[in-house]
Amino acid sequence: MSENLDLVRSIHTAWERGDFSSVEWADPEIEYVVADGPSPGSWTGVPGMAEVWRDFLSTWEDWRAEAEEYRELDDVRVLVLLTITGGRGKTSGLEVAQLGAEGANLFHIRDGKVITFVFYFDRERALADLGLEG
Repeated sequence: MSENLDLVRSIHTAWERGDFSSVEWADPEIEYVVADGPSPGSWTGVPGMAEVWRDFLSTWEDWRAEAEEYRELDDVRVLVLLTITGGRGKTSGLEVAQLGAEGANLFHIRDGKVITFVFYFDRERALADLGLEG
């Protein structure tokens, strides 16, 4: 297993426990992209990424996603296919897990740090963007 895969697994292990506090894995100038979903956009730097995640998590109770599969695409990219297993909208009461939401995270890594992190709510879109099949 490569160092990049080890890094991504360690990030996801913390996230699966509900621990989103560490950013040690992120390059200070990380590009954070939300590719689709309700609020797509792109932000630069750890503070920007942290603010977006804080805002996102503040709208949910018990947000959880589990990694189903890790795919090392090349020497810099790791794709994680995930299922959203928990989360209830604080305003709507919507249970995300009931929707069977399947997303993906794409990590670009250089020198042991994530330089780009792309979050997809829609797994099929991630696979299409990357020219891959499910």
